[in-house]
Amino acid sequence: MEECIMVGCDRHDKKMVLKMAVGRKESRRRDYESGPAGRAAMIGDLKAWAAELGGARILLAYEASGQGFGLYDELKAAGIECCVLAPTKIPRSPQQRKRKTDETDAEVLLNLLRGHELAGIALPAVEVPTRQVRDDREVLRARTDTAEKIGQVKTQIGCVLKRNEVRRPSGLGVGWTRAYRGWLKALSECDEPMEAGARVALGTLLRQLGMLEGEMKGLDGEVERLAKAARYEPVVTALRRHKGVAAVVAMIFVTEIGRPTRFGNRRKIGGHLGLAPSSHESGENGDNKGHITRQGSFRVRRALCQAVWARVRTDPEEKAAYERIVRKNPKHKKIAVVASMRRLAVRMWHTMVDVWKNQEEGSPVLQVG
Repeated sequence: MEECIMVGCDRHDKKMVLKMAVGRKESRRRDYESGPAGRAAMIGDLKAWAAELGGARILLAYEASGQGFGLYDELKAAGIECCVLAPTKIPRSPQQRKRKTDETDAEVLLNLLRGHELAGIALPAVEVPTRQVRDDREVLRARTDTAEKIGQVKTQIGCVLKRNEVRRPSGLGVGWTRAYRGWLKALSECDEPMEAGARVALGTLLRQLGMLEGEMKGLDGEVERLAKAARYEPVVTALRRHKGVAAVVAMIFVTEIGRPTRFGNRRKIGGHLGLAPSSHESGENGDNKGHITRQGSFRVRRALCQAVWARVRTDPEEKAAYERIVRKNPKHKKIAVVASMRRLAVRMWHTMVDVWKNQEEGSPVLQVG
């Protein structure tokens, strides 16, 4: 049997702590800097050790984090097998959580690799997207973050008005209309009814809102450009045939989901997106269902929620299904929203799978699932 060097890597901004072992042998520790020089030294040492063992395989694992997948790319380019593991799916005892060190974290990852290599236990690995998809995600995530900031600024404007007991005139309608914005601007410039400090606060918030909305317009243009790119146009076109699914929603779904065929059925896609109910079963107690798990990408859930409200307004069938669930749970309308989100996610996933298979077969015909 070919020998395998297994490496658990606890990675941080400035350093990496490695626990390495061959088979069931005792592990050894090595520390490296996280910069380019440190990563190059680590790769060189691992390959030298593998050469001493007659060309052993090298398998390294580290936890997914905000540092991205640059280390994964470097290791794969160097011929080293690499697994990026999901932190939320790594079991840790209460004692391990209270006595958390870099070395123990690296040891946990090493033991997971040992279980995988020696006993065939599946690793809680994440799907590593291509560099192109990662780069495209940045545009969609910037757009999502900007939308959130716009909502926060609008809330702050409302708070300024409340603190100063200024009420919106009834003749301005509902929502952020042009008339309402003009009234706010005039309010920030006139002497009455707010004091000077409040006028300054309102003025700066209005300028921030204008800047963010300008950025949002530019990002929407970038999203439309991506949606028309050859790598996305077939699937985005198919997804937009679902009522309520705009280009932004389709692009968020596609870039965050990645390869759709990795999900075997609708339950797996629902669980991946955190739209499956949590459960608790113990002894004689049955399987008690709770709130949704909220695992996976919150950006996809937010996009699905926006699409669902658009579907409820424009699709009689979806509206009827939503109202049927609301009648059963009049005090918990969120249950109906989540059910609609899960149903839409499954339909979009089926559409992605159909497009994926058609592309693999070389067929130009796209069918909506």
